[in-house]
Amino acid sequence: MKVYPASAIHNVAVVGHNGVGKTTLVSALLHEAGATPRFGRVEDGNSPTDFDPEEIERKISISLAVASLEWKKNKVNLIDTPGYGIFVSEMICGLKAADAALLVVDAVAGVEVQTEKAWKLCDELGLPRLLVVNRMDRENADGGRVMEQLSRKFGRTCVCLEAPIGREKSFRGVIDLVAMEGYLTDPAGKTVPGPVPEEFAKDAATLHESLVEMVAEGDDKLMEMFFAQGNLSEEQMKPALTKAIRDRRITPVLFAASGDHETGVEKLLDEIVDLLPAADSFQTVAQNKAGQSEALAADPSGPAAAFVFKTISDPYAGRLTLFRVVSGTFKSDGTYWNASRETAERFGPVFSPLGKTMQNVTEIPAGDIGGVAKLKETLTGDSLSAKEKPFIFAPPTIPEPAIAFAIEPKSKGDEDKISVALHKLIEEDPSLRFSRDADTHEFLLAGAGQLHVEIAVARMRRKSGVEVILHPPKVPYRETITRPAEGHGRHKKQTGGHGQFADCKIRIKPLARGEDFEFVDDLYGGSIPRNYVPAVEKGIQDVRKRGFLAGFPMVDFRVELYDGQYHDVDSSEMAFKIAGSLAYKDAMEKAKPTILEPIMKIAIRAPQEYMGDLMGDLTSRRGRPAGMDQDGDDSIIRAEAPLAEMISYGSILRAITQGRGSFHMEMGHYEEVPRPLQEKLIAERAKHRKVEVVEE
Repeated sequence: MKVYPASAIHNVAVVGHNGVGKTTLVSALLHEAGATPRFGRVEDGNSPTDFDPEEIERKISISLAVASLEWKKNKVNLIDTPGYGIFVSEMICGLKAADAALLVVDAVAGVEVQTEKAWKLCDELGLPRLLVVNRMDRENADGGRVMEQLSRKFGRTCVCLEAPIGREKSFRGVIDLVAMEGYLTDPAGKTVPGPVPEEFAKDAATLHESLVEMVAEGDDKLMEMFFAQGNLSEEQMKPALTKAIRDRRITPVLFAASGDHETGVEKLLDEIVDLLPAADSFQTVAQNKAGQSEALAADPSGPAAAFVFKTISDPYAGRLTLFRVVSGTFKSDGTYWNASRETAERFGPVFSPLGKTMQNVTEIPAGDIGGVAKLKETLTGDSLSAKEKPFIFAPPTIPEPAIAFAIEPKSKGDEDKISVALHKLIEEDPSLRFSRDADTHEFLLAGAGQLHVEIAVARMRRKSGVEVILHPPKVPYRETITRPAEGHGRHKKQTGGHGQFADCKIRIKPLARGEDFEFVDDLYGGSIPRNYVPAVEKGIQDVRKRGFLAGFPMVDFRVELYDGQYHDVDSSEMAFKIAGSLAYKDAMEKAKPTILEPIMKIAIRAPQEYMGDLMGDLTSRRGRPAGMDQDGDDSIIRAEAPLAEMISYGSILRAITQGRGSFHMEMGHYEEVPRPLQEKLIAERAKHRKVEVVEE
């Protein structure tokens, strides 16, 4: 593939809801342009951009993929992104590397959840859009109904640029509402221009007039021409239309069928290169060495600057890095500076990606997307530049995980392998989180949903040969005391030689939440030698970690060692350690211990229409709403709720809001567990202890 200037490069993210045919449409575009020799299909497992074994097996897109094609002396980098909400981070990274979006909508289902999310993300990133109503050849497909939904949901800026010719199985092409020409697909699969079919002429004229009015609205000179002539020519409209799309005043709506017939695909390629902005249309802001913001133009002779938007861990090729060049030119065998990690990276050969195929090129100029293999330190979100003039780009904002699962190796001895395998996965998918809970000592894998975590585990098994078992994480309960008490511990044991003797008396008192544990030496008169005091504390420390009621760590209390006895011969550190633990147990019997649970701070975002159901569900989870904010069409509930009730909340929220809701949760504080639930926890612990005794 030859090297193109930024003015002839179009970076287009293909986004939309799952199941609308994005990957098949990308395959059709690649085949039409001659980039691939055949039309790959998801159901056949041979689509160019779904090449991961999990994607082929499940027949869904999991990761973004880039495929390049050449059309009418232009290069188009198509960034195919997943449509499932749990993989929204892939869509965010793909949009970050794009200059425009191809927002695909199903001709039967119409506007869906991810359609709205993709639209909103494009707004946040300031990206122009082309809307494609896809699968017009399906049964019950209705372009008119979908157009009404788009106008109602996204406003009057959604304007038909084409009108469909026929519907369902009779869909055979489109009418170009700018040129007022028909484009029909002949039996050989070629698009043939011609007159507008007579039966569609009246409707096409009405749509043409609406389009002309919208284009003229943003230009006083055009408006005057429109009033004077009653119409505008194609030559008058095209430049104004292109500008209106770039400025996001107009979002054109196109129609295609990317199933067996690939109808409307050739026309879609024309519109992509004619209407969507090229890579030199915008400047990108980065932070320079002085920490100041600097706008960079897509100049191949400018300072080298690029950002990484995807990392792929390939078991054969190693780590593959996809990057978008903002300024300058990146060449094979060059050395570049990772400004995010302050380390140098030596490049090998650079390539232009076509799914899993790497097309070797000599260089990647400003505005283009390229890849390189086997970088040592560079990961998704990092910035690459020249060391003498470093630039850092804002990394993509990855949503926080919504659910965590505890994982344990299926085979003994795989503990060390888990960490290595998961870190490779996280390099590819930064929305995953891996950690070890300091309280429960469990390994936790967190993701956007249960399916997200399950797919991650399946990929780990395929790529690294490590199998794990998933189960809900333990809740880090605590125990504490509710009133002061005293305890006495005496350890006395006579054997053949030296005996064992230690005696200590303690007072315990409650502390404020979060104070954990405090030990005070309040001895006087030498009742216990000072060298034995640490042993008493150690004995209490060891036993308090095992709790008293249900095996959870005892916290937020003070121990005062105030009296005791010792023996010159029989006393030892071990004896006082045992005596300390006995005194602790004696005091706990009188201190009215209780169980505490973590209370989380929660922010739930969803459309206003779901607020009643969400409030009801939150109350059933012992949640306490603390307020509500408004943000555009969404409402945000701020509340507190026990972690035990929120472990599976992600799937419940999706069910209530039909996938339109999201939530964020962080640790707040600890509170006492209601008495009936405490009794249940104590009973479970007693049952667990019986099992342990039987196993021993």
